[in-house]
Amino acid sequence: MTSPRVVSLLASATEIVCALGLRDALVARSHECDFPEDVALLPAVTETKIAHHRPSAAIDQEVRTIVEQGLSVYRVDAERLRALKPDVIVTQTQCEVCAVSFKDLEEALADWTGAVPRVVPLAPYALADVWQDIARVADALSVSEKGRELVAGFEARIAAIAGKARALRARPRVACVEWIDPLMAAGNWVPELVELAGGHNLFGAPGAHSPWLEWDALRASDPDVILVLPCGFGIPRIRAEMPALTRLPGWSSLEAVKRGQVYRLDGNQYFNRSGPRLVESLEILAEILHPETFRFGHEGRGWERGGAPGTDSARGR
Repeated sequence: MTSPRVVSLLASATEIVCALGLRDALVARSHECDFPEDVALLPAVTETKIAHHRPSAAIDQEVRTIVEQGLSVYRVDAERLRALKPDVIVTQTQCEVCAVSFKDLEEALADWTGAVPRVVPLAPYALADVWQDIARVADALSVSEKGRELVAGFEARIAAIAGKARALRARPRVACVEWIDPLMAAGNWVPELVELAGGHNLFGAPGAHSPWLEWDALRASDPDVILVLPCGFGIPRIRAEMPALTRLPGWSSLEAVKRGQVYRLDGNQYFNRSGPRLVESLEILAEILHPETFRFGHEGRGWERGGAPGTDSARGR
């Protein structure tokens, strides 16, 4: 049976298609799809209107301005998309700021004639939604059994970590920062992952959008651990943006800072992507929160420690 021609407009969807063993079915991707590495060889049919090299505060203001004007943050190359003649297009309905939305795709397909591709919209808010999305993609690509096997494997790995974590006495209080300037806490599946890894999540609710976070509230909570994982940022970019956080009044007096319990996590490759590597995201959290119990080898690649001069090498609890 001939594989369908697939276009993925979401980085996590690209990872899902590849995890299902259908990398060769992909004919195009979004500009953000970069894993597995060889998907970079595929043509990109989207682009962003945001200058991502600018500081966090400037990016936030630019996004706000575009959204307030009723415009999209992204462009879809409708002509290129049409020329590729896809059978299936995978997109998302969860967030119009994070990736190309269903509305963007509808506009790109508005004047198509002839055979219109099947559109598979994903809507991940919680871990259960991510597993359902994997099944949805698998069904659309006629590999339903492979989808069930994949999800079962992910759930088993998560259950093994969660079972060990539940048996531990220590349960550090954790603040997850998903945007630095202005401050935003992590929502959706991240609070679930923190709890599964044996932490107590302080800000953001499972299955709900990421909330804005007041500095006074973070400071008053004085968390045991601060995890910095901005949406779309890798570790080098987070390192460059950290001064906007570390210069806030009272930063150096926070218990997590004094005890070297501030960590930079690759949000772009792991925590922000609602796909297979959320299992690795849980592993990262587990080995940060409970290093005496969990060692998966993600340090230096998925996370690094440090939040201010003099704290990068601190480890004491």
